[in-house]
Amino acid sequence: MKNNYVFLKKIAGFILIILGIIGLFLPFLQGFVFIGIGAVLLGNKKLLKKIKKTWLKIKSFFRKKFK
Repeated sequence: MKNNYVFLKKIAGFILIILGIIGLFLPFLQGFVFIGIGAVLLGNKKLLKKIKKTWLKIKSFFRKKFK
């Protein structure tokens, strides 16, 4: 039973992260919220660092692009 819970938690985390990435480009989805919740569900420190690094790259790209 516990394995099913962990599996569902990981699936939900990945789905939320994917929605978050899509939400970064669509104005009606709050991408960072979905990414944050998905990262918390996954609870992986490496993943959290990669998400933060990717987020900073995306922000700097858009700042340069629309400056």
